[in-house]
Amino acid sequence: MDHHFVGIPELTGVPRVAVVIDVMRAFTVAAWAFSRGVERLVLASTESEALALKESHSGWLALKDGAPAAGFDAVNSPGLLRSCDFAGRTLVQKTTAGTVGALAVANAPLVLCASFVVAGPTARFLQSKDSGPVTFVVTGEGGRADEDLACAQYIGECMAGGHVEAAPYLHRARSSRAAADLAAGLRSGYHPDDVDLCLEIDRFPFAMMARQEESLTVLRPVAVPEIPSRIR
Repeated sequence: MDHHFVGIPELTGVPRVAVVIDVMRAFTVAAWAFSRGVERLVLASTESEALALKESHSGWLALKDGAPAAGFDAVNSPGLLRSCDFAGRTLVQKTTAGTVGALAVANAPLVLCASFVVAGPTARFLQSKDSGPVTFVVTGEGGRADEDLACAQYIGECMAGGHVEAAPYLHRARSSRAAADLAAGLRSGYHPDDVDLCLEIDRFPFAMMARQEESLTVLRPVAVPEIPSRIR
């Protein structure tokens, strides 16, 4: 199937189906947030917008990249997020790459956000929709981040059916610059388990779909049934 793999700067027009990839760490964090009870994620274009949305909606929380900052309730780290209790809450997310990529294709008819922790369910969801060619938005490093490209290619191969060995793709991600920077503690708002948590294949049983709700771009989990013997 003729999928397309593009960086955010290379996007032209509105794709029919877009899968936005951010392995380290936005859409690993998003999946963990849903697992910790978040009802929906609202994607913000700036930190000031994230704080404004939080302040104007009672009970909303806000999350950002980097070190903790006033007004923000969490940072973009799966290791730091996994112990939180967000039951029933709305979380506003602003990150350097992932949310930027999702907002860039927000008007597409179908937008999924993905990482390795939801790779299989994302592929199965696309199969069930008979979606045809997918535009994979590789958000890191202007489209050159190997951890994101590896995840996108893995999902694309899984869509074709049959068994796909995840190990080579995970090895590429673990060998990426982003993984090295995280492991070395070069990024703020970091937990030592972050790299390992970002490379847990199919940790969660859902895909994540972004839709326009009023004037907001909202990400929600979508349950995806298991298909025995097709995608593992």
